[in-house]
Formats: sequence, C-alpha cells, structure tokens
Amino acid sequence: KIFFNRENYLYFLRKIKTHITPYADILAWCLMPNHFHLMVLVREVEIDTMTLSHRINPRSLNNSIAIMLRSYTRAINKEQKLSGALFRPHSKAECVTCPGEELTPSFVIRNGITEISWQDYPNVCFHYIHQNPVKVGLVEQASDWEYSSARDYAELRQGKLVNKKLVKVFDIEI
Repeated sequence: KIFFNRENYLYFLRKIKTHITPYADILAWCLMPNHFHLMVLVREVEIDTMTLSHRINPRSLNNSIAIMLRSYTRAINKEQKLSGALFRPHSKAECVTCPGEELTPSFVIRNGITEISWQDYPNVCFHYIHQNPVKVGLVEQASDWEYSSARDYAELRQGKLVNKKLVKVFDIEI
C-alpha cells in the first residue's frame, strides 16, 4: 500500500505537478491504493535548473521522478511510522509511440496475451489506466474513482493536471 488516506493521494498529485509537468504533458493518470499509472508525452528529457551559485545544473526527467518517489516515501514513512521503500526499485515504463524500438507494446487481457499494434497502443493505454479501479472492484464506473483523470474527461471535475488537447491530437477516444 502506498496511499493510506485522501491527503496522501492529493500530496502525490502535487508531487506529480512539481516533478513531472516541467518535462512532460500528462494525458492520463490514476492513483490506486498500491500503485499508480501515468500516461505522459515527454517534452524535455533534461532541463536546466539554477543552483544557488547561479550555475546551470541539468536535471533529467528520470532524476526528477526519482526525487518525487523518494520525497513521497520519506513523507509517508514519517506519517505512518514506517521505514523502507514504498516503490519497487525499477518502475515499469513503456514508450507508447516508439514503433520498432526496444519496447514491443503488448497488452494482457483475461484470456491470454494479445499483441496490440503500436498505432492503437495509446488508446489502449489511456483506457486501461482509467478502467483500473473498475477492474479491481473499487468502483462501478471509471469516473467514480476520485483519484483518476477519468473524472476530468467525464467533465465531473475541472482538473488542471491533464492536457486534454493533446489527447485529441493522438486521436484517443474518450
């Protein structure tokens, strides 16, 4: 379990805004009690940040994600009087728009593993993320889960984390 109460979810969303949005546009997100999903379009792999000595210090997206996870873990461990890691050492990341590269997108369904073409994968990924709380029985409809961008796309909330315009560019069915 990585989220213990509502404030933990909200705190993690603030961490995402601080650490991920300088590098990427968020297309979809879902925070589950024991894991999270982010679908992002990376704009910058590395950005320059100013240090106190006014020298340019490059910081990578991977470094920023690591900082986000470590700082969240420290806060939760302190709050819950725990110790140790909340997240696996190697998080899974797949490029949904990288045909022919190292990553071969596939999608697991109940009756086995079915390959999905890379052109369809962004749409499949988007809906998989939003259907996650339904699949595990937390809610009946994706838009019922408070900790997901499905509520934003259903116009039930005016969240500012997702870039809805980019979802249209990718021709993702909402």
